[in-house]
Amino acid sequence: MVEKIIKQSSYTLIRGSVPLLISMPHNGEAIPDDIAATMTAKALTVADTDWYIDKLYDFAEQLGAYIIKPRYSRYVIDLNRSKTNENLYPGANSTELCPTTAFDLSPLYLPEQQPCQAEINRRIELYWQPYHQALAHSLQAMKAQYGKVVLLDAHSILSQVPRFFEHKLPDFNFGTADGKSCSQSLIKYVEQLDLAPYSSVINGRFKGGYITRAYGKPDENIHAIQLELSQATYLQEPTNKYLLDKAEQVKIKLKMFVQSLISFAQQ
Repeated sequence: MVEKIIKQSSYTLIRGSVPLLISMPHNGEAIPDDIAATMTAKALTVADTDWYIDKLYDFAEQLGAYIIKPRYSRYVIDLNRSKTNENLYPGANSTELCPTTAFDLSPLYLPEQQPCQAEINRRIELYWQPYHQALAHSLQAMKAQYGKVVLLDAHSILSQVPRFFEHKLPDFNFGTADGKSCSQSLIKYVEQLDLAPYSSVINGRFKGGYITRAYGKPDENIHAIQLELSQATYLQEPTNKYLLDKAEQVKIKLKMFVQSLISFAQQ
């Protein structure tokens, strides 16, 4: 009998019954003690977490989606970066595979405590590799079973982060690597969604991170899309206070979006 929930030391995988996998690479909040000892007090607040993504998508398991989410914070290692640390947005002031500064440019590490290459390699082996092995294996197994698969990489971010973008971010920021990570027909599904009163954009400031770009292979019937949701839709910014009424409203649109991905995958 195949286990439905697989809990590993660094991630949890929930197996579903429809050809949609939701990845939540920045949902984790934990920091191992040995790494925490090298970090600033502010870093230990893990301020740049994609807060409550698992809570926002809590309906997805009932819809039959597969879900993978990490235990550890993006400050330990960023699962949405290549392990070779290429900048996904050349020219932009991006964070690294093992970030050394927060979004507000404050240091994450105590003086002389930034991770060396050997430490980065250790974190790749312990935290990055297991998540990506599970992600890749799940997609291939799902493709073998269903024939076509959709990968949703689910994120959220403060509506205003001057380091990354000017002005205020739209509410729903879809990314498809400029149309390379999924088919045009999936993009049309998204374009036809009624997201009002929320604003939305496709391939604006956020075009999809490493996961979307690496795993989206529409020619092989694996279609990947990223959603970067503005935290203004459900948090009391700039804090991480969850506003239940606001969250319930945006969840209506998120559920509509997820259902459209499932419908596309089952065509």
